[in-house]
Formats: sequence, structure tokens, C-alpha cells
Amino acid sequence: MSWLKDEVALITGGGSGLGLALVERFLAEGAHVGVLERSPEKVDALRSRFGDAVVAVQGDVCCYDDNRKAVESTVARFGKLDCFIGNAAIWDHAATLMDLTPEQLESGFDELFAINVKGYLLGAKAASRALVASQGSIIYSLSNSSFYPGGGGPLYTASKHAAVGLIRELAYELAPKVRVNGVGPCGMATDLRGPASLGQSDRRIMDSRSPESISSILPLQFFPSPADFTGPFVLLASRANNRTLSGVLINADAGLGIRGIRDTAGGMNL
Repeated sequence: MSWLKDEVALITGGGSGLGLALVERFLAEGAHVGVLERSPEKVDALRSRFGDAVVAVQGDVCCYDDNRKAVESTVARFGKLDCFIGNAAIWDHAATLMDLTPEQLESGFDELFAINVKGYLLGAKAASRALVASQGSIIYSLSNSSFYPGGGGPLYTASKHAAVGLIRELAYELAPKVRVNGVGPCGMATDLRGPASLGQSDRRIMDSRSPESISSILPLQFFPSPADFTGPFVLLASRANNRTLSGVLINADAGLGIRGIRDTAGGMNL
């Protein structure tokens, strides 16, 4: 039996990487799906591939009106909203405190936190009334950087720790009507890019990391695909399989949390 039959989910950043894998998996589980995606090309690709099964809205998660439009378009097509998945994010390519100029710290912080934190908050606000009405759920994509350092620089790590606080606060505020949880994947092949303010908008996460370098630090010793992380999202979205989890963080990191991230070859460059 499909775990999400006739459920309706809205996924931000659903045009590539983990977001696209979630679109595919939720459809396979019987759900109807809306997507908020910044790239017009990715929106066109979603519409071409999935047709009426997916409502693809072009917009920016940093803009409340775009979030509202995505919620309204999804509800207009499918009649309700059961799950909001905040997934759109950017990475800082592990730029350290010492690497960044004061100006880069300011501009990088503003851009990265606008997408990784404000985007999550605005999406929740736009979806909140529909989710209260359906007694649904919110799920945020976290990261191994939500739990320990070394998976990014201070900007990214701080933003992902902030998302943990947001999950706990919203789980408290929206109970008992809405469950709020998060899933923290480790490294994978994705289109995740960096802030334009740091000159990283065309630089993908895998441009500086190899599958071998990622799998070598994981206790389970394999390089995960985005699809490998979709199961926990399905579990958390499922009404039949999750009545009791709220404020929960699933650390889906291929065992990395056993020992944390270690880079013995690196060091502080003063």
C-alpha cells in the first residue's frame, strides 16, 4: 500500500537534487505534488516531465508572495495541502572565518540566511493555515552540519543549526494540529550551489568534492544518491506511520554521527 495515497505535498527547490528525488518518491507513494522552484528552466522541465501530476511554480523562497502563490496554486489544483517540505538551500563551499573578508561575511550571511532560514520560515507561514486545516506536517531538509561542524563553513553550519531551532519552535507553536520535523542528509550528488555574493552561484557542491572523498569518511562506505534520503521524508509525512513524531531530527548521514567529520589533513591558515 502506498504511504501517501491522495496526500498533497509542496516541495521547495524541487527542480533538482534531493528536491527532485522527493518529487519522484512522493508521486510514487501516491501523493500529489506542488513545487516552488527559482529556476525557470527547471520549472519548464518539471512541467514537461510530470504534466498535471505536479504544479510547478516559478519563484523565490525568500519572497513571501512567491511562497503564498505556490501554496494557493497547489491547493487550487488538488484541494488541500497536507505537507510542506522546506528544501531549497545554498552551501558556502566550506569558506572559513579566516578565508572570508568582513565584507564577504556580511553579504554571505545575508544571502545564505535569507534562503536557508528565512525561506523556511516564510514557507511555513504561507502554508500554516492550510496545514492546520488538514492537520498535516512540515518537514525541513537539514544537513550533517545541523549536528556537528566540518560539513561547511560558519555561515552554512550556523544556518543549519538555526533550522534545528526553527523546527523545535514551530513544533511547539503548531501542536497539536501540525507536526514539524527534519531530515539531515550527508553528502550526495546534487545541484547545491553557493551564494552569488561570494562568487559561488555557478559552483556546485560536487565541483570541489568527489564521490570517493565522501564515501571514504562515511562508516557505511558508500556514496548516497538523493533518492537514498527520501525514505525518512515519506515516513514523517505519512499519517499512518507517524502520529507521534514532532520536533524530531532524523540524522540520515550513513553513520557519520558515530565519529563526526574529521579532516586531519587540514589546518588553520592564519
